[in-house]
Amino acid sequence: MIEHVYRRAATAVRVNAVMVATDDPRISDVVSGFGGEARLTDPQHRSGTERLAEVAADLSCDLIVNVQGDEPLISPEAIDLALAAFEHQPGLMMSTLRTPIADPDELANPNTVKVVVDRDGFALYFSRNPIPHSMSADAASNDGPSSPLWNKHIGLYVYRRDFLVRLAALDPTPLEQVERLEQLRALEYGYRIQTVETTDDPIGVDTPEDLERVRRIVEDPPR
Repeated sequence: MIEHVYRRAATAVRVNAVMVATDDPRISDVVSGFGGEARLTDPQHRSGTERLAEVAADLSCDLIVNVQGDEPLISPEAIDLALAAFEHQPGLMMSTLRTPIADPDELANPNTVKVVVDRDGFALYFSRNPIPHSMSADAASNDGPSSPLWNKHIGLYVYRRDFLVRLAALDPTPLEQVERLEQLRALEYGYRIQTVETTDDPIGVDTPEDLERVRRIVEDPPR
């Protein structure tokens, strides 16, 4: 799975280099085995953000992309889209992706993270619960800029390198801990996260069932 993620990230046009940050020597060995680059990190990190920040502290680039290892179907185009958000926003510190929720079952699934955004696409909140909550029987109508209102968060982030290092050094926050969503730390400290809408809807591997779905797609991709 990690090789699929690595190779997809490496084909993104805006990405200059790919590295796997891991605290597990077995993963590092797998990456080295297929010719990739891996960096072993401190096993005491509390989150993937802290692990990424350890590696980023020694790099000189401006932007860092975090593609999680459980996203083997992430598209290179989606990575480029998240990076493009920084082109005309010199003050932007962090971006991520969202896609409309088409399957009602996903709305109720806690493994599907939902995001609500403001009129400029900046994240207002992330949750494992269905948000926004509709008081109307007709939940399909939407007068806002995003269609529909219900959006799935895709777990890919782009950070300014210096911001990532600062963010990882901050104490965990209450909402981050109760939702078990690292990105809420940024919002709770008052930082903005630009979300970019995409039609890409990769399957994140959160359960054995997800893994089987991904295996079927990889073995027999859509034509």
